[in-house]
Amino acid sequence: MPNPFNKKLGYEESDRLVILHADDVGMCQASVAAFEELWNYGTVSAGAVMVPCPWFPAVAEMCRRNNQMDMGVHATLNSEWSSYRWGPISTQDPATGLLDGDGYFHQWQQAVYENADPAAVGVEVNAQVERALAAGIDVTHIDSHMGTILHPKYLHSYLDAGGSRKIPNMLPFVGESNHEMVPFSSMRFSNYAELVQHQAELGFPLIDRIIGMPLSHDDDHIGEAKKRFAELPAGISHFLFHPSIDSPELRAACPDWRARVANFKAFMSPEFKAVLKDAGIKVIGYRQIREALRA
Repeated sequence: MPNPFNKKLGYEESDRLVILHADDVGMCQASVAAFEELWNYGTVSAGAVMVPCPWFPAVAEMCRRNNQMDMGVHATLNSEWSSYRWGPISTQDPATGLLDGDGYFHQWQQAVYENADPAAVGVEVNAQVERALAAGIDVTHIDSHMGTILHPKYLHSYLDAGGSRKIPNMLPFVGESNHEMVPFSSMRFSNYAELVQHQAELGFPLIDRIIGMPLSHDDDHIGEAKKRFAELPAGISHFLFHPSIDSPELRAACPDWRARVANFKAFMSPEFKAVLKDAGIKVIGYRQIREALRA
């Protein structure tokens, strides 16, 4: 079915719209610098900040300097690295199940599913959104770090955090093509389709395709982008990547640092701009979607 938001945004049903979305902004300094460079260069159209991370204040300051930056909240329930960790901003109570034995978020999704109380997840995601708003970020959307909050136990808290503020959530249509990018999501469960249909009936925007750049290698990321652009369907696609400049901090924190740097270098190249132009797609941001939702 055609995505109704194509027309609400002023496009044809057959147009292929893509949000070039930088994930993990504020996870480290390298991600903040990369986002600002890409924004100024014109090859990123939105990003999402990890509010619990140490470089969140730098993201807020960057957004206050440029109030047209399209920045959302990357709802965070995991702290996946070994030598660099972060934890909840709403509580330090182990009874919530949000914390591991060291007082940080759990590293991986399954531990969250087995331990985190849904009510505590709701409090945490709302605290992250409120902190971003209080810091002066004009939050354009809410999405999910590592897909964790899209689990059936937490999905309603995720949607309420956006819907109660008329802020769009990144919510994909049901489809096999979306399972790769959201492997732990509610799409594995039969009630997801019903919930998505209900959201559509309420007038909330939905994403036709989630696709993104690899973190498993650093080879020919321009070629990887070209292949992925060719696969985009009509409607709205959320095209995620994890750009970072090369830095000692990034190398020490992230085992996949080479791929993150390759993401950044590819999107900063004139060759990438040519690929984007030749792909015949139209770049949009979440700010446009939010304003259409509120209208």
